[in-house]
Amino acid sequence: MTLFKWSKPIGAICAIAIILYGWIGLAQSPQPSVRLTTNPPINQVRPLEAEATTVLGSGHYNPPVQLMLQAFDAQGQSLKDAKIHLQLFTPPKNPWFTTDFPIVEGTKLLDIEGNAPTGQLQVQQTLPIRGTYQLLVAVTPLVANAFAPIQQTLTLTLPENPLKFRYFGILVVILLAVGLLGGWVIGGRQPIQPGEIAPQQVRLLLSGLIVVAIAALLLVNISAELAESHMSMPGMGEEVPSSGKPAKLQSQGLYMQLSGDKSATVGQPAKLQVSVSDPKTSQPVTDVVLKVTTTQLENNWVAFAYQGTPDSNGKLVWEQEFFDGAPHSVVVEVVPQANVSRQFQPFQVAENIPVEGVAPPMAVRLISLTYFTGIVVIGLLLGLWLRHRQTPRTGLTWKRSVS
Repeated sequence: MTLFKWSKPIGAICAIAIILYGWIGLAQSPQPSVRLTTNPPINQVRPLEAEATTVLGSGHYNPPVQLMLQAFDAQGQSLKDAKIHLQLFTPPKNPWFTTDFPIVEGTKLLDIEGNAPTGQLQVQQTLPIRGTYQLLVAVTPLVANAFAPIQQTLTLTLPENPLKFRYFGILVVILLAVGLLGGWVIGGRQPIQPGEIAPQQVRLLLSGLIVVAIAALLLVNISAELAESHMSMPGMGEEVPSSGKPAKLQSQGLYMQLSGDKSATVGQPAKLQVSVSDPKTSQPVTDVVLKVTTTQLENNWVAFAYQGTPDSNGKLVWEQEFFDGAPHSVVVEVVPQANVSRQFQPFQVAENIPVEGVAPPMAVRLISLTYFTGIVVIGLLLGLWLRHRQTPRTGLTWKRSVS
């Protein structure tokens, strides 16, 4: 009777244990995944704004970072005949510690989907700012039900240029020294003449600090506003040079056309696409390779590059963000695949795209100015404190002379 009484609880416990064991085993079993590697290693890459300066960088623009995505099945084997959709997002906004390109913070930098016969997708992308980038990756089969789709979120952390910390420290020391000197002068024993509220040296120092602060505020804000209005007014921007190549071309039995947005704005993705077809039958062509290169024309550095095959409609569609307010050239070259019957001489189509720059928000400029002012104030208070400790307490610090 006692054994029968405990049989139900024991059975329930065993059933729960079996379910938990199976769930844990399933959770610990290998799962399909996507692996991200970069060339060069990400810890050797620096943000764009630090590359071309002789003080902070190498003095020239480095090539874009190669991002390689490889899809694996549960057994760790590379997936075959896959399609990979990549969305790359810049680091999120941080108004208290902004980057050199605050407009592109928290935006979509790239959106592209490409065929991956060997389960690998490679793109070359220039990373403009420091911080943690987010990559949303979706892998689907080219053949229906060949494998279960994969969705994975990856991260990529780009370090800041270490020289920036050094020069920021030097700037902080200079501002502290200015404030310290001012506090030392103000805190000294200085007689007050009849009708004065403060000694002459103190009044001159405070007046000078106020003038400098007002001048700095006006210079930063007015110059930024003028730059913004200059970039936004039609006809006043830099003239976009001709690419020298057509946007659509028929050659050697192929018709290729580059289309999409004709202009762009910093911080907003531009939609582009290239299509390849047979001009005789109007059927899409898929057995070719497309090489896409986006180049900034002012300084001739590559912002984005990709090589892949068209989809089943003979198209390659992507979105990319132009984060530098300068004209860009988008060039697409079509080349034949190896070991296929369709062979031809490679040819190109191109489009030059004007990019409208956007000035940093007023709040960002005011926050930066507040930081610098605060450092001077800290130095001022420190100078007053040091002067107060050194001065003997023999009455009032400032003595009004009696006529």
